[in-house]
Amino acid sequence: MEKQKNSVGRRKEAVTRVFLTKGNGKIKINDKDYKEYFTLEYLQNQVELPLKTIEASDKFDVVVNASGGGIKGQAEATKLGIARALLQINADFRPALKAAGLLRRDPRSVERKKPGRKKARKSFQFSKR
Repeated sequence: MEKQKNSVGRRKEAVTRVFLTKGNGKIKINDKDYKEYFTLEYLQNQVELPLKTIEASDKFDVVVNASGGGIKGQAEATKLGIARALLQINADFRPALKAAGLLRRDPRSVERKKPGRKKARKSFQFSKR
């Protein structure tokens, strides 16, 4: 049996650990099928994207431990984790994954709240008189 490959994906506050093995296309996230875990179709597409890009949807089994953040952050962290694990299996996948923009960690996150303000940028109502 071939050894499993593992990697980490991150997005906003979400962190996912991805374990990739040869198989027949099962994707499990926190012991649930990914379609049950991510009920919205566009999030399911995000998770499938790296495997579809290299046309290997039915060649690998994926097991994911997701924690932190929200549902969208977890889906996008899973996407990055799967792409990174695929690179460990075969470096020839790199050009296709890179062209699809799947190897870039999205650096955007929530801006911190500043003192003397309501939120990060929103200020209290100004009264001249």
